[in-house]
Amino acid sequence: MNAAADWYGCAADALPTDAESTVLVGRIWDPSADGPSPVIVRNGDVFDVSAQYPTVRDICEQPDPAAVVHGLDGPRVGSFEALLANTGASSRDQGRPWLLAPVDLQALKAAGVTFPVSMIERVIEERARGDVALAADIRSRMLADVGADLHDLLPGSEEAARLKDLLVAAGIWSQYLEVGIGPDAEIFTKGQVLSAVGTAVPVGVLAASDWNNPEPEVALIVQSSGRIVGGTLGNDVNLRDVEGRSALLLTRAKDNNASCALGPLIRFFDTRFDLESVRGLDVSLSIDGEDGFRLDAVSEMARMSRDPEALVGQLIGPHHHYPDGAVLMLGTMFAPIQDRDRPGEGFTHKVGDVVRIGCPALGTLVNRVRHAEDCEPWTFGVRDLMGNLVKRGLL
Repeated sequence: MNAAADWYGCAADALPTDAESTVLVGRIWDPSADGPSPVIVRNGDVFDVSAQYPTVRDICEQPDPAAVVHGLDGPRVGSFEALLANTGASSRDQGRPWLLAPVDLQALKAAGVTFPVSMIERVIEERARGDVALAADIRSRMLADVGADLHDLLPGSEEAARLKDLLVAAGIWSQYLEVGIGPDAEIFTKGQVLSAVGTAVPVGVLAASDWNNPEPEVALIVQSSGRIVGGTLGNDVNLRDVEGRSALLLTRAKDNNASCALGPLIRFFDTRFDLESVRGLDVSLSIDGEDGFRLDAVSEMARMSRDPEALVGQLIGPHHHYPDGAVLMLGTMFAPIQDRDRPGEGFTHKVGDVVRIGCPALGTLVNRVRHAEDCEPWTFGVRDLMGNLVKRGLL
């Protein structure tokens, strides 16, 4: 990160390294309109395109969103640097615009257990039942029995079925192994429409949780037709102690105030960036704590056990429709086992942690950890959005 920047970074950190040769889409809160507006970011400047497309969903549903975006123009709002600074400011100027999550009406979905290493960690969570100390012992025994490198195993294949039979016989089968190597992927609702937060703002973990972590992920932008048209970055914040007690507590572990972060911007597919590019991305993670703790990790998309296109096929199709499209976070290989406080207790967040998730093609998503109960309340819902757009003459 630029040493001169605040905790949330600067424009050069947030934007893709080739931002000058591409056009990106985001959302801002416009105080003059008392509501959100879709924007494009071109050469470091931000332009309001709400007059042509009242929602980001409308842009995403176009036959060729990238071509549409490249041809758009609108009133200049300001520089991306200025909007980013106002977003992350400790005392935000409520009279000036700031950045929001770059999606609006899309369903917020996430896929889990899509990397072998994270699959092993989910099994450990289940067996430890939220006990951090017990997890270390289970981890060493699990890796000896199952092995950590299941990258070449195709979920749902005959080989995967044979492995399942062996694990059942050994008494170590798990519901997480089922979704990790079985035919059906784990795809769940991460949050409600419009509830995602963007960059340079807090992400939330419940105050009652004492074992939790970020999940650095690529998120796909999916049309209502099921066509994948772009990508952004996501943080699928997870409460490991809650999910470890019972998989039926997944919503409690995953869907809380400010627990879904996306951004900073959407990059649509074109000749320079496409689904094959996504398959080859390396997503970096860094965590800096106020206690001096530092953690660095990388999630290699090439090591996914399920292909992104196959996951989208399980999300949307004749069996399930999303009229406003969806955002699908693809899962992570980040396995938070680095000890933070005491040996054997692994990693957990502390209030004040700064989490940076990035890759050159999509920029950097930065958030600071707070208790979900202390994050800004989510109060602007779909009814508010519709009413605001009508009031502005955009619907």
